[in-house]
Amino acid sequence: MPALIKHTLADNCRKRKKMKPTVSVIVPTFNRAELIKTSVRSVLNQTYQDFEIIIIDDGSTDDTEKVVKNLNDDRIRYIRHERNKGAPAARNTGIRSARGKYLAFQDSDDEWMPEKLERQMAIFRGAVSDVGVVYSGFWKVKDNKRLYFPPPQIRKKEGNVYKNLLEENFVAMPSAVIKSECFKKAGMFDEELPRYQDWELFIRISKHYNFAFVSKPLLVAYHQHNGISSDKDALLRARKMILKKHFRGFEKGGRKLLSKQYYLLGLSFSEKDDLKTCRKYFGKALMVYPLNVKCFFAILLSVAGSNILNKLMEYKMRLYK
Repeated sequence: MPALIKHTLADNCRKRKKMKPTVSVIVPTFNRAELIKTSVRSVLNQTYQDFEIIIIDDGSTDDTEKVVKNLNDDRIRYIRHERNKGAPAARNTGIRSARGKYLAFQDSDDEWMPEKLERQMAIFRGAVSDVGVVYSGFWKVKDNKRLYFPPPQIRKKEGNVYKNLLEENFVAMPSAVIKSECFKKAGMFDEELPRYQDWELFIRISKHYNFAFVSKPLLVAYHQHNGISSDKDALLRARKMILKKHFRGFEKGGRKLLSKQYYLLGLSFSEKDDLKTCRKYFGKALMVYPLNVKCFFAILLSVAGSNILNKLMEYKMRLYK
């Protein structure tokens, strides 16, 4: 075969590979021009390089577009929403545009460790076909404190984790690599949910696929005080919506599991100083599972006022964020 033909075939092969990367990294962002460069650089500096980066600018009004274009890397695709639609909608735009067999999600204010993708793709290569998600531990930085997540109180689970995910969310979206086929089977992010969209998505995926876990922390997540995780109203609405949407799962999971959801809703209403509704949900929790001793104490504390009860909630919520 002539050298010219060989060269052309090789070029075409590289072009096809470039058109079909193995991993699509989706980065939703909104007015994070000062942070996104570091975040995207941490993806570009991965030891595993077979990826594309899809940045969804969710209607930013700052210099996000200029910062992204100055990165000047042909693996980056920039898509802009003309108006702000929220992170779930931005991620769904990225999913629809993705060309990779695997999808990873990076937040515009987080940083990946250089070996993140390499370690997770190695797990996929050695796993059986029913593994749909590989997630990892990570460092969470809040108020200059660096904490490992998931915390020791939350059990790290592998395999069939459906019931475990109904109990609590232990998978952080930026820590996960997900087969693209999972979204065809389980659907995409629920754009109606004001919070916990990742938890609700993982519940659906876990009905069909197994999960694998890497204990080594593979990213650093920085807590932003003005983020959605600080919105108490969003937390309450999301808990009510998820309970309704997955009620059968919670019910089949056992009385204790359903009671826990009512208890957490009671704590959320306490934080809004709605003690009447708060006690209503504590009462539901006790009716479902009379051995839920925490509810007895919570009702007694609610009589003393919401301040004391909210201290209890603040401790509990650390485990479920």
